[in-house]
Amino acid sequence: MGKAAVVRAFEEIRAALAVLQAEVDGAGSLPFSDIDPLAGLADGCLDILAGAREVEARVAGVKAKAAVGYAEAAHAVAGPEVPVVAQEMAVAAEIGCVLALGPRAAASFLATSHALTSSLPRTLEALQSGTLSWQHAIVLADETASLDVAGAAALEAHFLDPEAQDAARGCPAGELPAHRFRVKARTWRERHHAESMEKRHARGVAERRVEFRPDRDGMAWLGAYLPADQAMSGWNRLTAAARGLQGPAEDRTMPQLRADSFAAAILGSGDTRGGSTSLTSASASATAGVVAAAGPGAGAGGTDGAGPGHLAPVRAEVLVTVPVFALMGLTDEPGMLDGYGPVPASMARRLVADGAGSFYRVLVDPRDGAPLEIGRKSYRVPRAMRAWLRMRDGKCPFPGCSNTSLDTEADHLLAWHHGGTTGISNLGQPCPKHHRLRHTTGWKPTPASTNEPPSWTSPTGRHYTSEHQDWEPPKWPPGFLPGERSQSRQRSRARERSLPGERSLPEKHAFSPMPCEPPRR
Repeated sequence: MGKAAVVRAFEEIRAALAVLQAEVDGAGSLPFSDIDPLAGLADGCLDILAGAREVEARVAGVKAKAAVGYAEAAHAVAGPEVPVVAQEMAVAAEIGCVLALGPRAAASFLATSHALTSSLPRTLEALQSGTLSWQHAIVLADETASLDVAGAAALEAHFLDPEAQDAARGCPAGELPAHRFRVKARTWRERHHAESMEKRHARGVAERRVEFRPDRDGMAWLGAYLPADQAMSGWNRLTAAARGLQGPAEDRTMPQLRADSFAAAILGSGDTRGGSTSLTSASASATAGVVAAAGPGAGAGGTDGAGPGHLAPVRAEVLVTVPVFALMGLTDEPGMLDGYGPVPASMARRLVADGAGSFYRVLVDPRDGAPLEIGRKSYRVPRAMRAWLRMRDGKCPFPGCSNTSLDTEADHLLAWHHGGTTGISNLGQPCPKHHRLRHTTGWKPTPASTNEPPSWTSPTGRHYTSEHQDWEPPKWPPGFLPGERSQSRQRSRARERSLPGERSLPEKHAFSPMPCEPPRR
């Protein structure tokens, strides 16, 4: 067989592609639909797109295995006398020439291929079955690179094994856009990394810096590598300032307004006209809770008390969710910074201590850590419920959207005038763009629940599952679970009997966590 089989297989692939091309062009032997040819063609093109995605993934799996197979064969042929580094460069160069990739891209492709074939069997299997794209495989290879074997296997199982003990919920990994999947994979990695997040964060803080990169057309990039709370607070301040400048006479977009506000802040200008503004007396705030800290929606910037073209002081708000034991300093379980992801417990405690203005008691499900519902009977969505939506969804729930919860709008899934209630299960928080899409096209949200955002149905009737938050049960400090407390008391009494000179704390001083309640209005 050998080369002849390969040649024949690719000839068949080319023939199949010619058939698909004819169908897309409407030149097939049979129409997609005799009743409505145009609607049939539209639906048929979507079928072709779905099939092409699967085939591309399968081809990527073949390419990865072929690259590794070539590398291993080439190393064996070269023999031990060729230096390893030189041989690796030679292999990458050959693969780069065959695939028309630059040296860096070829080396990256080869490294990902090695990871898939050596340590990520579930990922390779999903790629070969067409359920996971090459971009998703790159995410898994990147996020498991610094994990040990057990950690990598656990991350894979969480997203790719539906029978795993704590399998990911909501939209399957392969149906998420790769950039959204990276966020979820990174979140899991941060929570479960074998090395303390505090230590990893300390190394990152030591590497903080500002970078400048020239670009085309007289433009350049200026960015800063900062602790997440500072970066998120700064972004929210810019968003609030830009939103406060919007109005009928303002033709700049939100990205332009953010950029002008940022430039004015670092250049010290106070005039918003001509791309300048001043962000003064701004502060970040976070509202904390007994089990989870929750903050209200972003305060809009405004011009009250300021002259035309000037900003009044902006107060930016940061929502941070803190497990109660981490808030008390009894565990180092990461907090969750809205719009970013897991942050060190020390950072979460500092945000609460330095910026909290009010506290909400939040009841979470001890089985999975998800927040539970607050009921309401009025049409208006209260401030506390908006915070609850932010906790439930984390962002706009439309598939693939990355707009954070600061840029979303509360929306009744079943309209109020059609009998819909104002409760978490009947609310979504789409961003303005997808809010308009819902009310001006055939895209419709499906019912939500207390812990799951709405999914969506397209005008063609296809159903798309929304991305869900990966809630996890809160971690208990050693000795705090009921059975452990009983054993601890027994050990204390035994120790007290063996050491008469020492006394344990009276039983009434033992810690007993009380259940938390939703905020009362």
